[in-house]
Order: sequence, then C-alpha cells, then structure tokens
Amino acid sequence: QVQLVESGGGLVQAGGSLSLSCAASGRTFSSYAMGWFRQAPGKEREFVAAISRSGGGTRYADSVKDRFTISRDNAKNTVYLQMNSLEPNDTAVYYCAARQTLLIFTTTDYDYWGQGTQVTVSS
Repeated sequence: QVQLVESGGGLVQAGGSLSLSCAASGRTFSSYAMGWFRQAPGKEREFVAAISRSGGGTRYADSVKDRFTISRDNAKNTVYLQMNSLEPNDTAVYYCAARQTLLIFTTTDYDYWGQGTQVTVSS
C-alpha cells in the first residue's frame, strides 16, 4: 500500500513557475514508477509526465515538453514536477500516481493516486 500526498499548487501568472511535490509513504518507493496527471474542469484526466523507478527514464506530454521537468529523490520518497513558462491552459488539478513496474506508463493505469493539488494560471 502506498499513500501519496501532493503539495505546491497555487495561483501564478502566465509565464511564471511552480514546483509540485508528491511525498510517498512506505519503504519501497524505489520500486514504483511515478507519474503526474492533470484534470481540468469538464475534461478527462490527462498524462503530463512520468519517471522510471531509478529516475533514469522520463516521458512527457507534447504540451509540456521543454517547459516541465519531472524528477525524483528515492532517499526522500518524493517525486517532483518543476513547471516553467506556465500558460492558462495548464490550469488543472494535478495528481501524482504510482505503479510498481519496470516500465513507464503514460496512461492512467496506475495503482495509487494522490488527492491532487490545484494549479491556477492567470492570464
């Protein structure tokens, strides 16, 4: 069982930056691939970024590539999402997710989810 708690959301102007964190419980964090997803009002949850268990592999949605960076610190049981050059279209609730796998998943096929943190980008 893994519990995930996101933090770092907030209100920012377009062009600004935010850094999200997701703290995981348990001793086996390094055995989980991690992902960030987001869901805007009236829209389906969509993939943002994912990282492999070791942190050596990452994947990004085209819409955030070159603006967002996913990273992890297995010693701190935490995964991060650094978001730069934010746009109003990035406004959503951001969720982190975990799956015990060697692979990187860009779909919502994750086993554990956090409660989400709101990111609002004003124009």
